[in-house]
Amino acid sequence: MNETVANYKKMVQAFWTEKEPKQKRWLIVGLALIILFIAALTYFSTRQHFVPLYSQLSLQETGQIKETLDSKGISSRVSKDGMTIEVPENRVDALKVELAAEGIPQSGSIDYSIFSESSGFGMTDNEFSVMERAAIQTEIENLIKNIDGVQNANVMITMPSESVWLNSAQEAATAAVVLDLKYGTQLDTDRVRGLYHLISKSVPNLPIDNIVISDQNFNSYSFENASNGDSTLAAFEQQRSIQREIEQDLTRNLQQMLGTMIGPDKVVISVTTDIDFTQENRTEQLVEPVDEENMEGIAVSVERISEAYTGEGTVPEGGTAGTGEGIPNYVEGAGNENSEWERTEDRINNEVNRINRDIIESPYQIRNIGLQVMLEPPEGMDTLPAQQIADVQGILGTIIRTTLPEVDGQALSQEEINSKIIVTSQQFAGKAAQEEPATIAAIPTWLYVLAVLLAVIIIVLVLLLVRNRKREQLEAMVEEQEVNSIASEETKVPELPTEGSGPAHEKRKQLESMAKEKPEEFSKLLRSWLSED
Repeated sequence: MNETVANYKKMVQAFWTEKEPKQKRWLIVGLALIILFIAALTYFSTRQHFVPLYSQLSLQETGQIKETLDSKGISSRVSKDGMTIEVPENRVDALKVELAAEGIPQSGSIDYSIFSESSGFGMTDNEFSVMERAAIQTEIENLIKNIDGVQNANVMITMPSESVWLNSAQEAATAAVVLDLKYGTQLDTDRVRGLYHLISKSVPNLPIDNIVISDQNFNSYSFENASNGDSTLAAFEQQRSIQREIEQDLTRNLQQMLGTMIGPDKVVISVTTDIDFTQENRTEQLVEPVDEENMEGIAVSVERISEAYTGEGTVPEGGTAGTGEGIPNYVEGAGNENSEWERTEDRINNEVNRINRDIIESPYQIRNIGLQVMLEPPEGMDTLPAQQIADVQGILGTIIRTTLPEVDGQALSQEEINSKIIVTSQQFAGKAAQEEPATIAAIPTWLYVLAVLLAVIIIVLVLLLVRNRKREQLEAMVEEQEVNSIASEETKVPELPTEGSGPAHEKRKQLESMAKEKPEEFSKLLRSWLSED
């Protein structure tokens, strides 16, 4: 074992001593980065993420749950207010089931389950009444907690005792409720009325007038105020919603149309409307002639009566019959003499058009519209061409003309339409930036970036090491070949004479001087000779 360790130690020392200082620095940096990456990965992978197990607990319930978790050896954390307890995320579901099976948390409140647990013959009527009232209070509190915005509720009910006398009037119950609302929550009229009806129907003989509701800040909620203000508030909200919807529809349509013509980011539109929400219901009973030219109706029935008389008698005072001036059957004079007279009467029953109308006017009517449009010209231009602005005004004028009703049967004039339109063209100084919703990630983004950088650095270091190793092996092979070739040349080529004169002596001196002064060129020369051979 010691020899193996010593051999590995020698190999490491040999590997380290063979490296250049620059390579040693790169190895140290790479090793440090690898260690840092492994440490960060280990930290984030083994770190426990705590999530709430129970919220809105009382201090008694929090202590009970904390004690149970500690006895099981489960790590947990309690919030600063003591109302929330957190456990590791992978244990939440299992712990809820386990604690529920053990009956934890035990709030100490009395509900209807106590009757099944402690039912027996030893309970008196007073004990039963007290437990029944406590159970009703607890159930009402649980119902109120389900309302959005209510954190907790305390209910106190007073129930009168039943009288044994038949002729005695039964007293009504009373209830007082204190709500613990979330910060910033305001109960609207619908929820207030719902609370009153919920409490009234949950307790026998409890009228709404005997219920008092307030919050933790001593703000009282009255049923009368909620009922009286409901119609006015609802009407206002409905009218405001209708007006907003009309303005948004007009803005959206104009934005789509003008954005296609000029550019979606070069148009800003503002639409204001004046809407009349007066609603009129009336009944009209009209009578019209059938023949409008002669103003006559249709003769449904015609009755003609003719009477004639001849004989002696008293002529009616006023003259002889038939002698009036332009008047038929006119009687003139008086006295006892022979008389004649006749009378003709036509009774015509005409029928006309009878029209009954029950008219319900529209619930709202647009009385006025204002269109404000700002256009941004292209780069290099201070304003859009006049013809293009005129086209935009014409489009807006058509929309106003078709939207607004006629006044006394007359359409709007062009001057009236132009007074409701404003179109400007100029460079925009700035635009409101829209906030993008923040995304919550389990692992931070910088950790991914760090992992990618470390991976790139490790790959680069490995490539450098492989490249250096191959280069060292190639240089060793070249040196070995040079040595072998030089040795073979020494055996084949005769030695140059050390003394004397002649060309061989001169070459020897030149080679020796080159080997001493310029060893690199001398080695290149030898390599070229070897390659030629």
